[in-house]
Amino acid sequence: MTSTAARTALDLTADLPVPDLEDLYRDLHRHPELSGQEHRTATRFAERLRKAGYDTTEGIGGTGVAGVLRGGDGPVVLLRADMDALPVQEETGLPYASETPGVMHACGHDLHVTWLTGAAQALAAGRDAWSGTLVVVGQPAEESGGGAAAMVADGLYARVPRPDVLLGQHAVPGPVGLYPHVPGLILSATTDVDIVVHGRGGHGSRPETTVDPVVTAAYIVTRLQTVVSREVAPRESAVLTVGRIEAGTAANIIPSTARISLNLRTQSEAVRDRMVAAIRRIAEGECLAAGCPREPEVTLGGSFPVTVNDAETDRRVADVHREVFGAGTVLDPGPAMGSEDFSRLAADGQPYSYWFVTTTPAGIWDAAPGGDDLPARLDALPSNHSPHFAPDLSVVGPGVRTLVAGALSHLVP
Repeated sequence: MTSTAARTALDLTADLPVPDLEDLYRDLHRHPELSGQEHRTATRFAERLRKAGYDTTEGIGGTGVAGVLRGGDGPVVLLRADMDALPVQEETGLPYASETPGVMHACGHDLHVTWLTGAAQALAAGRDAWSGTLVVVGQPAEESGGGAAAMVADGLYARVPRPDVLLGQHAVPGPVGLYPHVPGLILSATTDVDIVVHGRGGHGSRPETTVDPVVTAAYIVTRLQTVVSREVAPRESAVLTVGRIEAGTAANIIPSTARISLNLRTQSEAVRDRMVAAIRRIAEGECLAAGCPREPEVTLGGSFPVTVNDAETDRRVADVHREVFGAGTVLDPGPAMGSEDFSRLAADGQPYSYWFVTTTPAGIWDAAPGGDDLPARLDALPSNHSPHFAPDLSVVGPGVRTLVAGALSHLVP
């Protein structure tokens, strides 16, 4: 180990209050809040920031929180954690499982807030060891895709200094102790699409007098499965998922409409546009073939941009992570098909680095089938958004250390 940043990171995180942070994590996990409703989470985060000495502002872009700690001349470094939970019924069986029916921290954002809280406290306690300005952001509504943009639109950078660099991390499945970095495209773009099929309703005993939108919707869903396999080049990465179909109110009533909701994942604007055009064509063609009285409504919904790390920024952070955790703990898995709105905080095109922290408990990892085939074992694990997703408490301390090390890679000469 040679860098001052790595040595300082280890010094500042040598005596982390891990039991207290674990209690915070368990509390946040018990009390998840959906996008835009993160009032309790934001309050708890803001209280910790104020106690640590941060100039703290609440209510940015809804429930967003930002804290500023000035430490003299130097760069402005922004650390971010998202705060929202998901509409998932938890099935982990944990003693600190969600107490809110139908809502769960199934993506690890409770862990993200815990990590950022610990990092903010450690960097404040060791402020004499670095120089610059630290901005910490608790962001709402990542899952719905609007939180980062809402904070920027609500004057985030009129309330805190504009960052020179932005840093963030995400909990993912994988054996505890790995810190994947990608010096470039790391996360894909996503687009939601809604389709409304218009039929002619009637009695279930007289289908000949109707135009059944359920049957037409079923044909559309089946045909959509060919978009990626037959209309996207093999060298491109794309995913099309139909996540919801809604129609009807009773078994003996043929409804007038059917609704289909789908989600696209792409790594280029051109592929996205091609897929959207194919979806429109397929929906219109199937409705025409079925004799629907109206053309279908195809509406584009929420979207996330691609997340593309600045190569030099990511290399700088990854190098310190290698020194702190060991060379074998940092790897490049290539881009993932997941999506994030973190990059929207880089409102002026500032460089950023976003990396992963693996969180699967050792017992679950050891029991996963696949042997030495790492991808096969990963596929067998509860993933983000699963009702069984349960990060191991042993990652609380290391996740704080990764953020501290990342910040110090820019705040220590």
